[in-house]
Amino acid sequence: MSRKRPHGFTLVEVLVALAITAIALMAGAQATGALMRNATRQSEVLLAHLCAENALVAVRLSRQMPAIGDAVQSCEQGGERFDVTLAVRPTPNPSFRRVDAQVRSGTGPVLRLSTIVGRR
Repeated sequence: MSRKRPHGFTLVEVLVALAITAIALMAGAQATGALMRNATRQSEVLLAHLCAENALVAVRLSRQMPAIGDAVQSCEQGGERFDVTLAVRPTPNPSFRRVDAQVRSGTGPVLRLSTIVGRR
């Protein structure tokens, strides 16, 4: 009498294969989500940088020494709205002033740029 071997996989083998596949798919989904968040953040920082640069260039082009204090202005870039806070502070040399541009979006602070403006 010869005994035939059963063909196919056991239930345990199939469940292990499904568990491995599920773990691989979850890891891929998490990696895709992280890439999307990073791309969104990079886009937000780029647009905020444009707003900050525009505000600082406007200060430099005014050809006047900026007044010490804070000023808030809104900026729209790429369909997104940002608030730019310009903070003008004195320096040890009275011929120069430090200007900080803090850019915020609806979710919080995004970027800060600084420059020095001198008397002409």
